[in-house]
Amino acid sequence: DIDHLNLRVQKELVEWLNWLKADIGFDGWRFDFAKGYSADVAKIYIDRSEPSFAVAEIWTSLAYGGDGKPNLNQDQHRQELVNWVDKVGGKGPATTFDFTTKGILNVAVEGELWRLRGTDGKAPGTIGWWPAKAVTFVDNHDTGSTQHMWPFPSDRVMQGYAYILTHPGTPCIFYGHFFDWGLKEEIDRLVSVRTRHGIHSESKLQIIEADADLYLAEIDGKVIVKLGPRYDVGNLIPGGFKVAAHGNDYAVW
Repeated sequence: DIDHLNLRVQKELVEWLNWLKADIGFDGWRFDFAKGYSADVAKIYIDRSEPSFAVAEIWTSLAYGGDGKPNLNQDQHRQELVNWVDKVGGKGPATTFDFTTKGILNVAVEGELWRLRGTDGKAPGTIGWWPAKAVTFVDNHDTGSTQHMWPFPSDRVMQGYAYILTHPGTPCIFYGHFFDWGLKEEIDRLVSVRTRHGIHSESKLQIIEADADLYLAEIDGKVIVKLGPRYDVGNLIPGGFKVAAHGNDYAVW
C-alpha cells in the first residue's frame, strides 16, 4: 500500500507527474480507484502538477429498490461525485466519471426510457447537476471488455453513444467498441454531429419526451436525439431538422 499522507511519497509522486508532463508529454491524469484515498490527497497532486485535465474513478453502488432495479432518485450517488470535485477544486481541471448516468442508462435502454428524465425534469445523472465536471461513458475496461463487471446491454450500445455524444458532459468512447465491435463508422457519425454543431460539456438540454419506448431531447436548439423503438415521432420534430445519423432504435436530427 502507498501512504499518500507521507510527505516523501507526495513529493516523489509529484515529481513523477511533472516528469510525465514535461518529458513524456502527458497533459492529463486519470485517478484510479479514487475512493481509496481522500480528495485532499488528489488535490495535492493536481495543484502541484497542474494538468490540463483530470478525471477520477469513483465507482460506488447506485441505490436499488426491491425489484433489483435502480431507484428513480439517485441524488445521493451523484452527490458523492459532486462532493469530490468540490473538495479537489471546482474551478480547476478535476472531473469525475459519471457512473450515475452509466447505471441509469444501462437499465433505461431496456424499455424504461422514462428513467432519463429526473424528478426535476433534467438529466438524472451527474450531467443534470454539474455537466462541466461529468465524464460520460457507455462502458470501460472494467465494466465491459473481458472483465464484464457491469456491461451495457450489448445489443443497445449505440443507443448509449447516441445519448452521451449528443448530451452535455464530456463523452468518453470505449476502445473496444470503437475498434473491435465494428461500430467505428456509426460512432464517428455521432462525433461529427457533436463537433459540427459545437455541442459541449455545458450545452443546454431540453427533454421533450421520456416514456417507456421513447426518449426525445433537444440540445442547444441545434440537435435532436431520439432513443427507443417508437417510430412515428414526426409531429414532435420541429421544422427544419434533417436526419444526420441513425441506427438500431436511435436517430439524430
